[in-house]
Amino acid sequence: MALLDANIKAQLNQLLALLEGDLEITLSAADDKTSQDMRELVTELAGMSPRITVKEATLARTPSFSINKAGEEASGVVFAGLPLGHEFNSLVLALLQVSGRAPKVDDATIKRIEAITTPLNFETFVSLTCHNCPDVVQALNIMAVLNPNITHTMVEGGAYQDEVKEKDIMAVPAVYTNGEFFEGGRMSLEDILDKLGAAQDSTGFDDKEAYDVLVVGGGPAGAASAIYSARKGIRTGLIAERFGGQVNDTLSIENIIGTKATEGPAFVASLEAHVTEYPVDVMKNQRATHIAKNDLVEVTLENGAVLKSKTVILSTGTRYRQLGVPGEQEFKNKGVAYCPHCDGPLFKGKDVAVVGGGNSGVEAAIDLAGIVNHVYLLQRSGELKADIVLQNRLRSLPNVTILTNALTQEIKGAGTVNALAYKDVVTGEEKIITLDGVFIQIGLLPNTEFLQGSVELNQNNEIIIDKHGATSLPGVFAAGDCTDTAYKQIVISMGSGATAALGAFDYMIRSDVKELVEV
Repeated sequence: MALLDANIKAQLNQLLALLEGDLEITLSAADDKTSQDMRELVTELAGMSPRITVKEATLARTPSFSINKAGEEASGVVFAGLPLGHEFNSLVLALLQVSGRAPKVDDATIKRIEAITTPLNFETFVSLTCHNCPDVVQALNIMAVLNPNITHTMVEGGAYQDEVKEKDIMAVPAVYTNGEFFEGGRMSLEDILDKLGAAQDSTGFDDKEAYDVLVVGGGPAGAASAIYSARKGIRTGLIAERFGGQVNDTLSIENIIGTKATEGPAFVASLEAHVTEYPVDVMKNQRATHIAKNDLVEVTLENGAVLKSKTVILSTGTRYRQLGVPGEQEFKNKGVAYCPHCDGPLFKGKDVAVVGGGNSGVEAAIDLAGIVNHVYLLQRSGELKADIVLQNRLRSLPNVTILTNALTQEIKGAGTVNALAYKDVVTGEEKIITLDGVFIQIGLLPNTEFLQGSVELNQNNEIIIDKHGATSLPGVFAAGDCTDTAYKQIVISMGSGATAALGAFDYMIRSDVKELVEV
């Protein structure tokens, strides 16, 4: 049976027509099942485009294959294991980019990549169920394509289980550089360059005119704010550290009205496509560090640039909340994880704990129960907070133990996690569970640290807004999960983004009228 079905082949035929040069795939294969599947995959690809040829040779890993321009030196892009599942897009993009099609990266970032002179051999260990891994794989592939000093190999953990065990990899993506661990978890291209110390500056920002509306954040609230503002015909800018924000880390979404089901990355792609339908100046991989009101509102970026606007809409979203107990940081990516979809397969047949009894925690426990040997769910209060339908499903599973009134005290280990200590808050008794992994699902924190002293925040560091989305700082509005809105949902964030945009537009109209009257 073919690895690629008819629908995928139809889409591939259209994409492969965009190849800008001839490619040569170098295949290193043996007689194992993965090698056979890999040979079938590259043969199918070659059969779909006259620009692709295949040759066999011995590479550093078998099974693997490299993608190179025909007649030229190796591009440095290698796939060890089958790049299917969430990594199939990484394969398609690599084919296009190695062929000569320019990656969608701004000039400033390209200069940072090209300026790297140190030889860097990256390896990224992934699982095919990980929806965070492709971002890292694609970023490092771009670096390899743009700089001959850089190589990158995607390593599918299922095909290289002995290597995964040898390196004690317990979370993906796990990135190694020149044989040493580099970083784990989701990273943008900008994050990787920052960690490498590749210089960034404010070039490209100096000549930007003042905006009417500047949106800070690219999640559902930010996207809605930008669209509603641009539709008013006013000059709109949007800066985002990561377009889509936390939604990128959400696998299944089933509560967006009018859309029965989708996945986070697909939904983010549709948001970005909608925003770019309008003349919005989108500046990705940028982080705001300060905001102040002078004649205009001024937003300072981490690279030192200062952007000015008549109004600003803050939609900076949230991030995973951490437990803050001993062992959490020490064993991060060594048994402590935050994404069950990404890292769950690495704990197959093992015992794990999920800390958190809300919807996210219970959903994580349900998902993990189908993979691991046993799941312990710890909830610090006397009852679970998740929806009843989820609780009922969880209680029906035979390999799940629910522990309420359980306060996590410490995550223990020796190199990797081997136990979790908790206290029964009713009896005061301290107990220890022997296990191999801990998945932390205790909610989110607003990304508002840079706003301290600039706008009014509540005790949870959420931005306080009124019914128009206005903050305590004139001309500055806010929307989405970073605000004190009662409920944190995608559909609510989009609505609040629209409200903030309309509020900002109304503010500008009133300000302009006031200026005319005063004149």
